[in-house]
Amino acid sequence: MAEITRETVIADILNIAPEKAPLFFEIGMHCLGCVMASGETVEEACAVHGVDVDEFLAKLNAE
Repeated sequence: MAEITRETVIADILNIAPEKAPLFFEIGMHCLGCVMASGETVEEACAVHGVDVDEFLAKLNAE
């Protein structure tokens, strides 16, 4: 999988790597199928949920 960046759309991540979904649940993002999530970037999701984007990206990109 290509590296996930701040600009990566959440729906794209879940389509390519559905096993990453629990990481979104951990930050309080439980509505992964909603319209907002499907068009939201990682950076936008982190801002809304008060999560450090760099720390979250490190988790998302860890194998």
